[in-house]
Amino acid sequence: MKNVLEYLEASASAFPDKTAAIDAFGACTYKTLLNRCQRVGSVLAGKIDRGAPVAVFMEKGIAALCAFWGITYAGGFYVLLNTEFPKTRLCQIQEVLQASCIITDQVHYETIRGIFPEQTILNIEVLEHGAVDTKKLKEIRKHMIDTDPLYANFTSGSTGVPKGVVVSHRSVIDFIDVFSGVFEFNSTDIFANQAPFDFDVSVKDLYTAMKTGGTLVIVPKYLFSQPTKLLDFLCHHRVTVMIWAVSALCLITTFHGLSYKTPDTVRKILFSGEVMPIKHLNLWMHHLPDTQFVNLYGPTEITCNCTYHIIDRNRTYEKGIPIGRAFDNEHVFLLDTENKEITSPGTSGEICIRGTALALGYFRAPEQNAAAFVQNPLNSFYPEVIYRTGDLGQYNNEGDLLFCGRKDYQIKHMGHRIELEEIERTLSGLPGIERCCCVFDEAKQKLYGFYIGDAQKKDIYEQLRNLLPVYMIPGALQPVENFPLTKNGKTDRKLLLERRHM
Repeated sequence: MKNVLEYLEASASAFPDKTAAIDAFGACTYKTLLNRCQRVGSVLAGKIDRGAPVAVFMEKGIAALCAFWGITYAGGFYVLLNTEFPKTRLCQIQEVLQASCIITDQVHYETIRGIFPEQTILNIEVLEHGAVDTKKLKEIRKHMIDTDPLYANFTSGSTGVPKGVVVSHRSVIDFIDVFSGVFEFNSTDIFANQAPFDFDVSVKDLYTAMKTGGTLVIVPKYLFSQPTKLLDFLCHHRVTVMIWAVSALCLITTFHGLSYKTPDTVRKILFSGEVMPIKHLNLWMHHLPDTQFVNLYGPTEITCNCTYHIIDRNRTYEKGIPIGRAFDNEHVFLLDTENKEITSPGTSGEICIRGTALALGYFRAPEQNAAAFVQNPLNSFYPEVIYRTGDLGQYNNEGDLLFCGRKDYQIKHMGHRIELEEIERTLSGLPGIERCCCVFDEAKQKLYGFYIGDAQKKDIYEQLRNLLPVYMIPGALQPVENFPLTKNGKTDRKLLLERRHM
């Protein structure tokens, strides 16, 4: 197998009349979805070069899937432009991408035309009315190989310019085949998609559903501000699998949603993106006693995830939930500051990964590639690229990997090197605190602790003095009603700090 479209084609052959996807506007069978994608691909085939990027500007939904896989049929790779991004951000991405055309729908046509008046804008409704050219599509497929790019997701860059992480067919196939096998997903599963389509968590939803012949239910974005309606939605669709960001799961438990209704058809919940607060995990496990919970870890650059830990209900996880062990065909290891491998428990080092699942690299960003995708320092015999995550980890006595924070979340305060995650873990264990986040103001050299809950500041300080060295206790504590989120569903630490100054 060398092309992800083989997932869709196999499922359309095995389950032609089964519902492949459901969005806010309706449902689509596998047979219909395949036909719509092939129509788009046939029209695009004469408009884009093989291996070229094509931007997609629309809300997540079935039409976006048709654009993605139509582009794939035409031999290109897709990049979703988030409709919530400001014009400046979209222009930054396009400046890097230089896509020859942008696909949109009628709803967003005028908006994107206003931002890129000189750009070729194609309407998905028009593309889907083209005829399928089987001969042309076969010819394109014949010349494609598994290392051709499939998609690019843009992440924030330290230089202020977004970085486009380009991922190949081979990397997705390598990961999804293992991922779907480990967790035994099958054609009876109904996957509730929470993540935006420009965030790689969604890759697991899309391609696991297509590989197994399951049903992809695309959860409308507005429901994530209405927990009770969100739970009604999950129950109505009898969802069986939730592969969600931690913040999305915590949204439900923070507002006591599970006391309103429990989605008892869910058999597996897999979470990633941030450290899962134990209190929230325990609430989910209490309401879903037979459900399997899994902690996933991995940056965009290694195609979704590289390690996993299946939650043991008999453990307390006082030292935090491990990120676990590597998926098959991925080598995850630690390097110290001298590029020596760390194998003993309790010693922190940078998490590094090698294997087929590595991304192709950053699009048109040679300097960033040179810094992150590097020669394996443990191998001096032949070229071998590894990815340096910038994340810190250490092994516990059982051989599981523990996440110890980001290199850039490691601060130096009052002469001491401090991991913000360690403070957060201590804070989150205190009574009256639902969630917490610590942010360091470099300019003022001041440590702030933000929290959701009814705990009183004086009580928090009294307890922290018994749990942490004085230099690790936040200089200021501030209760908040909620944590602002980035587009990928992670806590926006920068915005939290800005709110502190308001």
